[in-house]
Amino acid sequence: MFTGLIQAVGFVVSAQRSAGQLRLGIGIEVLPPDLKIGESFAVDGVCLTAVDLKDHIVEFDVVGETLKKTTLRQARQEGRVNLERALRADERLGGHFVTGHVDAIGRVEKIEREGGDLLWTFHAPAELMPEIAPKGSIAVDGISLTVVGVVADGFTVTIIPHTLNATTLGDKTPGDLVNLETDVLAKYVRRAAAALAGK
Repeated sequence: MFTGLIQAVGFVVSAQRSAGQLRLGIGIEVLPPDLKIGESFAVDGVCLTAVDLKDHIVEFDVVGETLKKTTLRQARQEGRVNLERALRADERLGGHFVTGHVDAIGRVEKIEREGGDLLWTFHAPAELMPEIAPKGSIAVDGISLTVVGVVADGFTVTIIPHTLNATTLGDKTPGDLVNLETDVLAKYVRRAAAALAGK
């Protein structure tokens, strides 16, 4: 479980493909001293397990199914990724509950300035739209964001300068792909509503 509050931005130092899988090496400027093999990380919002530690590099194995459903299939050397360690029980929950199980790939549609704010529009697949609501939460590349509005085929969010500087969003331009995970509470509500409607 994660919060969607990005703790560091790492760099892809290796991306070795073999037999439909990917061994991904991520460079982290300051490696936490208590980091252990087997620990869960959200890498651009994708929950992965650390399988090796080398100096300032953490390695992850990415299976074929994950490559199909996330933007990690585009991983390349020197690419930047958002990183978050799994939530501890004694930590503050400053964002929202993020599972690291990406629902779909979305796309940056527009970036507009409204006064001093930046309004971003993301395209989302139709099957996710019932789980996206104004004032609700959504994870974009693992970043916890608040939905400002819902449009026919996507949603809008306001991005503050800190988020641009502390995450990979500052690298994005219209047309770029992103990982999307809707709020887990919205999933349960949708499932419960569907069950009631079926009675």
